[in-house]
Amino acid sequence: MPTPPSRQDRMIALLGTLAPSEGYTASVLEAVGFMRANHALARTPVLYEPCIVIVCQGRKRGYLGERSFIYDAQQYLVLSVPLPFESETEASEAEPLLAFKMHIDLAVAAELALALGPAPPTHNAPVSMCSTAMDDVLGDAVLRLLEVLLCPVEAQVLGPGIMREILYRVLTGEQGGAVRAALAQHSQFGKIGKALRRIHAGFSGELDVSTLAQEAGMSVAAFHANFKAVTQTSPIQYLKSTRLHKARLLMVQEGLSAATASNRVGYESSSQFSREFKRFFGRSPVQEAAVMKTVLSQSPKEAPAYVTAH
Repeated sequence: MPTPPSRQDRMIALLGTLAPSEGYTASVLEAVGFMRANHALARTPVLYEPCIVIVCQGRKRGYLGERSFIYDAQQYLVLSVPLPFESETEASEAEPLLAFKMHIDLAVAAELALALGPAPPTHNAPVSMCSTAMDDVLGDAVLRLLEVLLCPVEAQVLGPGIMREILYRVLTGEQGGAVRAALAQHSQFGKIGKALRRIHAGFSGELDVSTLAQEAGMSVAAFHANFKAVTQTSPIQYLKSTRLHKARLLMVQEGLSAATASNRVGYESSSQFSREFKRFFGRSPVQEAAVMKTVLSQSPKEAPAYVTAH
């Protein structure tokens, strides 16, 4: 009798079907998408909304400040706040990267966190980004989600419940306290998380550090210190990188010119935008948009707005 395929083998087979083309493939559920890379991708700036990334084949490495995070078949990645960082991908034609990303619904996460009650005390400070081991219970839930995503009707009926279960497993897992801390409005981490969401909601308008600090109930100095502890960057640099990432997305997804995209994200000077864009991404806006259109080829429909790169 042949040996039945392992859970990981089944995940790889399902993702191979769900993500047949290189790039990003949107699923029938808006909060879930698939990623496939048939070759290695060099370290590049990315911007992710709060999400869970599970790699079933291949390997990715994320870089945030001085820290690095591996996420592969043994470890998954969790971002508890919107965060720019750098990512590189290990993949080949023989073993393509196959992964899926699930956006964290903060309303559902808050509801689950409330039901769970206070996180158990820990000596570790909450973190904005972490990689942690995949256990069997979470792995089984992920497999079931991939299976129902093959059928649009099953995905719509059963998918949300399985996604809720996956989020529950993450919140109760080894690093779940980070996401729960981000939802705790009265903690310093939670206040910074709220400020980050405020930046993402209004990045194209006039935002200044003193206003953000006041809204967070902190002095400017305390806001700066807590902000850097969460994001590994300053509020001004975070806002700038968010604008540049959003502009890149507009050029890739909507075909906007650099001048139009720069104006849309809040730049008054297109020449300043071009200089800062090239300094940040290493290529001019036109060059970067052309490269990203290849890397982020999207099927069967446009990727959700929270996806900006592999």
